[in-house]
Amino acid sequence: MSYRSSQYAEYSQHRAHDHRHPSRQAASAASRPREKQAHQRGYTLAHAGRQVRFGPVVFWIVVGTVTLLGIWSAATATYFAFRDDVLTRLIARQADMQYAYEDRIAELRARVDRTTSRQLLDQEQFDRKLEEIARRQTVLESRAAALNALPDVSTTGSIKGASRKTEKGANAGSPGFAKPTPINDTATADTASGLRKQPIRFEKTTGQINKLMRLESSLDRIESRQVAELNAVENRMETRVRRLRGVFSDLGLSMAKMEAGTPHSGTGGPYVPVKLRPDAGPFERQLTRVNLTRAQIDRLNGALALVPYRKPVVGGIEFTSGFGVRVDPFVGRPAMHTGLDFRAAMGDPVRATANGKVVSAGWAGGYGRMVEIDHGNGLSTRYGHLSAIDVKVGQSIKIGQVVGEVGSTGRSTGPHLHYETRIDGEAVDPQKFLRAGTRLNEG
Repeated sequence: MSYRSSQYAEYSQHRAHDHRHPSRQAASAASRPREKQAHQRGYTLAHAGRQVRFGPVVFWIVVGTVTLLGIWSAATATYFAFRDDVLTRLIARQADMQYAYEDRIAELRARVDRTTSRQLLDQEQFDRKLEEIARRQTVLESRAAALNALPDVSTTGSIKGASRKTEKGANAGSPGFAKPTPINDTATADTASGLRKQPIRFEKTTGQINKLMRLESSLDRIESRQVAELNAVENRMETRVRRLRGVFSDLGLSMAKMEAGTPHSGTGGPYVPVKLRPDAGPFERQLTRVNLTRAQIDRLNGALALVPYRKPVVGGIEFTSGFGVRVDPFVGRPAMHTGLDFRAAMGDPVRATANGKVVSAGWAGGYGRMVEIDHGNGLSTRYGHLSAIDVKVGQSIKIGQVVGEVGSTGRSTGPHLHYETRIDGEAVDPQKFLRAGTRLNEG
């Protein structure tokens, strides 16, 4: 293939045919300029004796096309040369994105699991706390019932008349003798059961937790009051025991002998020793001590019921004559006065100062009308100068029971009560017993 201009081709042809056609030289010479201009505006391609003529536009189109094909081929070759590296990087990047996505999903799943576990744990803790509060409430209710069962350990004072009920009613409202009240604070069974019945939702547990906190605070206050009340009861009982024992010591009486001689009413039952549960707490142990002390107080009170330390008349004590040596009002010489003379009005009631049995009820010389009561263990009391007798021999007498009325019978200068206390038949100063009773009452 060759490329030549139209002028050269024309020239060759002219040379070839010049000797053969001389007559055409003049005509060809005239048309040569026009053909030369036409051939100069195109391109001719020659190959193997063949010629192909192209215009300038077509030529540059072909050249541009070939150039673009070359550039495309080079780009394609470069792409395929680096294709493996690009795909590797793309695959690695995609794998990294997938791994990161899976890690994120795993982290979110773990976070959800932790949140769920925490919520379940909170639910379990809430349920345990609620059960604990219910158990505490049951325990406190049983403690309140036990405290209510404790008797009033206030001391029994001297014999009183109709005003006794009024004073007892007045003392019932006194803070010092107030009995423990049942649970009546904000921690009620309805509240706790209401919490148990309501479904617990995690997003709404704040109010429930606040209720539990209020319940715990209420139970704490109730428990503190119960412990304080039990401590006060124990202190009162221990003080009572000391004072009861002090009466026997002051009077020189044998406490064991008095307890053994105390009559018992119709009681009985199998002997069951007191036992504490192995899991008993401080409150239960203290309550057991209080109950044992109460039983001891009951025994001492039973023994003291036979000791005449109370007043035989109602009202303030006013003596007209004491125990011991005095001037006899009738003969004017020293004589032994074996009792106390209480000032009283004619007809005032005379009351027994201890439990016992009437051994004498009638006229008794200088005593006039007299009643004698045997209290057992060698103790007895006499009530003289009575204007009337209200009991019979052999009759059982209780503390404070009316045995007669104040009078002036026998060797008497006026209405009064002659009162004696005797131990094994020997007269002793009744004031010794009355003072012991006064100290006991003040406790």
